[in-house]
Amino acid sequence: MHQNNRKAPDRRGGALFRHSVWDAVPAALVFLHLGLLAAFFIAWPSLGWAARLAGAALYAAAIGWNQDSVSHNFIHNPFFTSKRLNRIIDFALTLENGTPQTMYRFVHMRHHAGNSDRPDAQGVTLDPISVYRHGRDGKAEGAWSYVLKGFWRDDGPFAVARQIRAKRPDEARRALQEFWVLVAVYAGAAMIHWDFVLVLAPFYYLGQSLSFLIAYYEHFGARPEAPIATGVSTYEPIYNLVFLNNGYHAEHHYRPKQHWTRMRALRAEILTEQRAAGVRVIGPAHFLGFLARRPVA
Repeated sequence: MHQNNRKAPDRRGGALFRHSVWDAVPAALVFLHLGLLAAFFIAWPSLGWAARLAGAALYAAAIGWNQDSVSHNFIHNPFFTSKRLNRIIDFALTLENGTPQTMYRFVHMRHHAGNSDRPDAQGVTLDPISVYRHGRDGKAEGAWSYVLKGFWRDDGPFAVARQIRAKRPDEARRALQEFWVLVAVYAGAAMIHWDFVLVLAPFYYLGQSLSFLIAYYEHFGARPEAPIATGVSTYEPIYNLVFLNNGYHAEHHYRPKQHWTRMRALRAEILTEQRAAGVRVIGPAHFLGFLARRPVA
């Protein structure tokens, strides 16, 4: 681990919250997302096709948003002091994002281990979602290829469970619990409204692709060989408000345990070092990164 990870997380959450009382916000958003999805399912028979497709598009956008804000922050800083409450969050995130949260955590931590690294002499990257993993001549893969193929390149749930089990059997068991609950809930939903699940399936893929789009511009043009510059930041205020400061991505990769409410303070602390290292900053939100000036990658 880099020396930048030595700082302890904030301890301002009182008896309920592990790090900060501000985690009441993402915790509430978890259940708001799940509640809206359940309401969409209940209302499905009474909706016309225009409303159904609009809802499905919102469903896709919510997955991309959640995985790169609420779910992402929960990986690094679980909200509650109670393991039971955090486990409830695991299941809620699993159901609304369609991805077992423990498996997402495992893959994401491998991402941090590699920091979107370039392939080694054998053509292998430590980071499974590195923008360089499928690139050529040491350059980043093209955005369209990365975004549209990323979902299909992911390891399946049983492969991920085996990888987790190699070192953490209990964690693998929890991951599979989430997977089977996910399967059971959506199988039950299909038995009631089969067309609901069928229509949402392609929008699920679009939601995952949105997350890959965000991931691409979080790292395209960064310097994986420089610990302080392994991410690309954007300080667009609306994006950071809605995505819980995900725009501070170079800062996040430099100190992953920094709480989302403290990212601006971290930037002020390391700004001189960042400028010296040439940390890349773009103007638009990450999902609009293609509008930014293209760097040499």
